[in-house]
Amino acid sequence: AGGGVQTVATFIPVIGFMFLFLSILEDSGYMARAAFVMDRLMRLVGLPGKSFVPMLVGFGCSVPAIMATRTLENSRDRLMTIMMNPFMSCGARLPVYALFAAAFFPIGGQNIVFGLYILGILAAILTGLVMKKTLLKGEVSHFIMELPPYHLPRLKGVLIRTWERLQAFLWKAGRVIVLMVMILGLLNSVSFDGSFGNQDSERSVLSATSKAVTPIFSPMGLEPENWPATVGIFTGVFAKEAMVGTLNSIYSQLAIQDNPDPAAADKEFDFWGQINRAIATIPANLAELPNQLLDPLGLNIGDLQDQKTAAEKQEVDLGIFGAMAKRFDGQAGAFAYLLFVLLYFPCVSATSAVYRETNAGWTAFIALWTTGMAYIVATSFYQIATFSRHPGFSLFWIVLMGLTVVGVLFTLKNLRPRKINRPAI
Repeated sequence: AGGGVQTVATFIPVIGFMFLFLSILEDSGYMARAAFVMDRLMRLVGLPGKSFVPMLVGFGCSVPAIMATRTLENSRDRLMTIMMNPFMSCGARLPVYALFAAAFFPIGGQNIVFGLYILGILAAILTGLVMKKTLLKGEVSHFIMELPPYHLPRLKGVLIRTWERLQAFLWKAGRVIVLMVMILGLLNSVSFDGSFGNQDSERSVLSATSKAVTPIFSPMGLEPENWPATVGIFTGVFAKEAMVGTLNSIYSQLAIQDNPDPAAADKEFDFWGQINRAIATIPANLAELPNQLLDPLGLNIGDLQDQKTAAEKQEVDLGIFGAMAKRFDGQAGAFAYLLFVLLYFPCVSATSAVYRETNAGWTAFIALWTTGMAYIVATSFYQIATFSRHPGFSLFWIVLMGLTVVGVLFTLKNLRPRKINRPAI
């Protein structure tokens, strides 16, 4: 439960400030003008101009972005914005991109990361166009409003509205987050022999399950010996920012197994040495503060050609680059994995926010839609990239993915979902 409460607590300042600034923008009259400017562009994908702000917030974190859809009055517009938002690459995914860019794309890695952001936007647009023609048919809500004059918002009204929205998130979404984190944490700690304390090791139930399901991901380039990548996928369901720590923990253990160092094995843990090294980093981190203020979202991934520097920046062991390179199928396999990470299941916090704003049916559909698209895109890319190695096998999977897409679109076109009501707060 402690990890779940900690996860919820990390979102309180983010969501609280998001609601605070949205309330200020609404009361000052700025929000109406921003929506008016973006209205024509957003209508191309079937959304009103008001959807622009939640989509933009999604590049920072999907949770406040989904909560920000409350500014939309029409349930259709709100649903479509929520459907598209998980594809906006949040800041928690960036460390994963940077790690793989350093390991597999030391030259031009920044272009790979930028390309992933663009692909996420394209996936969101494609989702909007599909929903516009299938489940969420209908006209975009008319944007007719009187632009209010600019004025200073009233502090009391802003704070009351912020508190009401934050309280609603903590009560409903927070409960789901705590429960999901407890379950995943238990699976990551306990082993099949009943012992605990097996976090991020191959003995945990989560790791053993990942080994069993890794063959499912073989069409996208994950071989059975690369089961740590599957553990990373499951950990990403808990929180995308936890993926790097999980991958570092397991791949570093495998790197030691690949290249054992007897001297390192006999070395005892030095508690005060670790404390002194941590204190020694304070001046360097303070010197880096101006750069961090200029890059609040952390979009600068640094110099990727020097793996030692990249490892220090990502706070991972240098040895994991070799372990990853040994188990992934080169750049094609690594990029296919990144495509899956970009598009698949939102983290439990974002999923809880979706449930808070919609219902169980739409939450399950969004989870299936994002993960299904991730699998189809990653598999198709990998099979096209490696077509020359096994033409028959690749052709089978490419055709199968194409038929799956046709089948899904046909099914969606004939479905009639129930509408949802606007949240009370």
